[in-house]
Amino acid sequence: MTQWKTAASAAARNLGRNAMFCGLAALLPLIAGPVTAGYRGFAPALGWLLMLDFCGIVLALAVHLLFDALLFRLASSHETEAAGLAAVDDLLFRMQLRKPDGTARGLEKRIAGSRRIVWQQRLALVLSLVIFAILQLNASGGQPPG
Repeated sequence: MTQWKTAASAAARNLGRNAMFCGLAALLPLIAGPVTAGYRGFAPALGWLLMLDFCGIVLALAVHLLFDALLFRLASSHETEAAGLAAVDDLLFRMQLRKPDGTARGLEKRIAGSRRIVWQQRLALVLSLVIFAILQLNASGGQPPG
């Protein structure tokens, strides 16, 4: 396997793993929140909505990253980097997600763009989990369960 195919396959694998892990981690507060609502009168409504927004952002970015992973898999299925990236650009054009601008971005720039999305997703996940922890502490009055 050529170096660019290896890089594209590794990027697809890492993006898929990150999307699944962060997506599932974002679902935990959404599942645990309603369960704990009856337990100790869970959280003010504004805090709940804020956490819900951040979890929604994490899930939306997870879908975006899974799509990016599929695009990298498509690129790696071609013989040359230029052919693979042209196939990705053609697909995005046919789906009306991107207009042809005449300048083809290389694989490294595309991977770097996806990594920026990964960091945005991780930040949103951390914020949602911090808000969830604050809401849990607020609901319990700062006392550990017991």
